[in-house]
Amino acid sequence: MTQQVQGRAALGIARRVAGHLARGVIMIWVVATISFVVIRMIPGDPVMGQYESLIQKGMSPEQAERATAVLYGFLPTGSLWEQYLGYLGSLLRFDLGRSLSTPGVEVTTLIGSAARWTVLPVLAGTLLSFLLGIVLGVYAAIKRSGKLGDLLALSGSLLHGVPVYVIGLLLTAIFATLWPILPSGGPVDVEYEPGFNLPYLASLLHHAVLPVATYMLASYGGWILAMKSNVVTVLGDDFILAAELRGMKRGIVFRYIARNAILPLFTILALSLGTLFGGSVFIEKIFNYPGLGLLLVGSIGARDYALMGGAFLMITIGIVVANIVADLLYTVIDPRVRSGEST
Repeated sequence: MTQQVQGRAALGIARRVAGHLARGVIMIWVVATISFVVIRMIPGDPVMGQYESLIQKGMSPEQAERATAVLYGFLPTGSLWEQYLGYLGSLLRFDLGRSLSTPGVEVTTLIGSAARWTVLPVLAGTLLSFLLGIVLGVYAAIKRSGKLGDLLALSGSLLHGVPVYVIGLLLTAIFATLWPILPSGGPVDVEYEPGFNLPYLASLLHHAVLPVATYMLASYGGWILAMKSNVVTVLGDDFILAAELRGMKRGIVFRYIARNAILPLFTILALSLGTLFGGSVFIEKIFNYPGLGLLLVGSIGARDYALMGGAFLMITIGIVVANIVADLLYTVIDPRVRSGEST
């Protein structure tokens, strides 16, 4: 009987993952299609404009066609349907084209180079704020009638209302100017040789303190307020009263209340991590981080359509993967999901 239950649970998980993958593929295809259509519908037609410009510079039509195809991932000539199929074929080969603002450089190379300066501060700041917010959110709800609960709720409300760039500028003014113990900009000191060596890694972490703290403080308020609200709701459920009547005092808060209250927040966390590839323009600008946010804004300003399309596609893929991970986490945390019951 136990094996049958486990088999049904495994089959249910497999079906849920398969469903997410199918919807994710459709979402990625829609975003790719929109990117293709937008490029072709822009006034002046940048694709044909590039093609005609290369011919005017002395290239033959065949050479100009190949060069334009390298930039955009599809041939500029032929029917719209043929161009679209060529574009999808390039995506299946993981070829996002070449950047127009950085001639000759592949879009995947630019995104990969910028991602390393975004992933560390955004990922670390988001996870730290999530963990801090849910733990303090539980105490803010449990102690909501006392001074500690009021103080925690007030801290969340204040930080939730402060724009992220204000927090970044304030931290820079305090810890890089008035009390200069942390660097104010740049991802790493230029004198260190990049690689897996102690001086370079120490400099990397040293420069990441302020960006990580900014990300953490900017999102902390939302987590603690949401967790407090969820805990207060769970406190009114019948199973909490039943657990208290059974004498389960010590472990009741985190075993029952926190576990049920945290479930809705995992979807928000997954989406936050999924938009990781969008970066944060304000923070990367303040701390001079050459990350994905600045890359995306720069591509829009330079009308680098291949880079724009590649960046939006990477954000979509990140969201799809994050949703799948969130659904798997639900199956681990909530037994009702594993057993196929509705949550």
